Amino acid sequence: MVDLRAKPYCLSDEDIAWVEATIAGMTDEEKVGQLFFDNNGGATDEELREIVAKYHLGGFRYNGIKSARVREVIEVLQTASPIPLFIACNTESGGNGSGTDGTYIGSGLKVAATDKVQYARDLGFLSNEEAAAMGNNMAFAPVCDIHYSWENTEIVQRCFGNDVQRVTDMSVAYMQGVHDLPGYASVAKHFPGNGQDFRDAHLSSNINEFTKDEWMATYGKVYKALIDAGLDGVMGGHIMLPKYMREVKPGITDDEMLPATLCPEILTGLLRDELGFNGVVISDATHMVGMTNRMTRKEMVSASINAGCDMFLFYNDADEDIGWMLEAYRSGVISEERMNEALTRILGLKAHMGLNKKPKQELTPSAETLQSVLGAQKYQDKAAEIARDAITLVKYKDQDVLPITPAKYKRIMLVNIKGADNAMAQLMRMAFGGAAAKTPAEILCEKLKEKGFDAFVYESPIDKAKRMAAEGKSAGFNDMYKAGKSAIEDFKAQQDLVITVFNVDNGRPSFGFSKGGGEIPWYVHELPVIGISVNAPTMLADVPTLRTYINAYDSRPCTMDALVDKLLAGPDAFTGIDPIDSFCGLWDTRL
Repeated sequence: MVDLRAKPYCLSDEDIAWVEATIAGMTDEEKVGQLFFDNNGGATDEELREIVAKYHLGGFRYNGIKSARVREVIEVLQTASPIPLFIACNTESGGNGSGTDGTYIGSGLKVAATDKVQYARDLGFLSNEEAAAMGNNMAFAPVCDIHYSWENTEIVQRCFGNDVQRVTDMSVAYMQGVHDLPGYASVAKHFPGNGQDFRDAHLSSNINEFTKDEWMATYGKVYKALIDAGLDGVMGGHIMLPKYMREVKPGITDDEMLPATLCPEILTGLLRDELGFNGVVISDATHMVGMTNRMTRKEMVSASINAGCDMFLFYNDADEDIGWMLEAYRSGVISEERMNEALTRILGLKAHMGLNKKPKQELTPSAETLQSVLGAQKYQDKAAEIARDAITLVKYKDQDVLPITPAKYKRIMLVNIKGADNAMAQLMRMAFGGAAAKTPAEILCEKLKEKGFDAFVYESPIDKAKRMAAEGKSAGFNDMYKAGKSAIEDFKAQQDLVITVFNVDNGRPSFGFSKGGGEIPWYVHELPVIGISVNAPTMLADVPTLRTYINAYDSRPCTMDALVDKLLAGPDAFTGIDPIDSFCGLWDTRL
């Protein structure tokens, strides 16, 4: 049974009566529709009305489109829906998690590097204040995973690091920031906890290897603190807990292991019974391979609800997935009791948020309200404040490298290192107007020139060959190979300092030639070298020879300004702490 008078609902008799009466008056189709979240940013207004009328959905999530359109879409949806909708957004780092022109404030890892819990609360409030002006009422955040494996790239920039207490404090603070907004809900993710497996659940299985006791002392501590503080929702992750399962279900075989989103022992036994969570459980996106690789999709649709998910995040094909869910309900695969339980939680949370008492026209702010809030100066100021306190001098072996000055290092070569390109990166560039006009290395180069340095960006032999080909010229392999090798003294004579900028969105850096050239800093004992990562913070694993290494966490304008100021001020200007193990557990990265 669901206690609607307890946390997180705390409902009055009047609100409970609304929940019960609404459920009693629903058709089978309306009940099943409430279990589904949609994500349909490209639909026209008329198509949106048809979706609401046909499928009776419980919620929508929006990101990837401009904020003005987000607001318009939400207004259409809320006006068309008989039952008010959850409108969720991925505001992990700012209002840009809803509208593409929203304000990026700082990633979870960047905030963690400041070691200031108040910033996490600021992030929760400011990110969702901006998103609320677009019409959102639910944050799919905080990301309360714990980064144990340096090879895990799925959540490294999104979580609050690897210290259990810091993750706990900042996750709770983020949620409190969300709750500072009236009628706004927070959904923590990804239960039972990402951060151990090097694999990405979007692409494969994901495993948390902790025993029950280990889990309770770590991930369990985080979730219990959130639940005790009034957490509204939990996003179930496609993450398996094999050691825990062998403890609670002796004799279970490997073939029987399931991700949390399909496993009642995890979502019901651990989350509800052990931790006492009374709120809504929403699955992570159901197209992810960590979920789809365990059974047929038809089986998976109803299995997720029976495991303990109250809502099913996104459908593959609406008619198919919703049809299968309806069939499972009518045939008894999903029992009446389980359906009523899920609906009670969904509608109970909507009542807790006050959605049931608002006229339809008040569920979405006006265009004028959005215009007055979007990109507000206070968001920009907070982003700059976090950037100033976050940038971290992780490794500093050559103690006289900093500060840099034109008198000391007049000629600076900047090297841009990117990650391996992939289909998703290409798709994002096409969707959002092509590649960025300037690389972080080029931006940093310009800023150093403004400070009086003779800075230039290194052109690799391969990039030079591509440029020559575009100009109708040719460069043979031998020419490129020779261009990457020269006398050491000739190389040293060309610059006084090298700054290697790692612009690796996800995964590992990609270098050019393995011999000679300037991309791989083989020359750390020949010239002063500073390595700076502007996103992936684990670059020392691939370039352990770096003797000075900085994590800037992103390349936003305020971050680059703060970075230059600190480079010119010296090592004491770097106040950020390392919220993960940026040395990646490897002894040679500390040499």
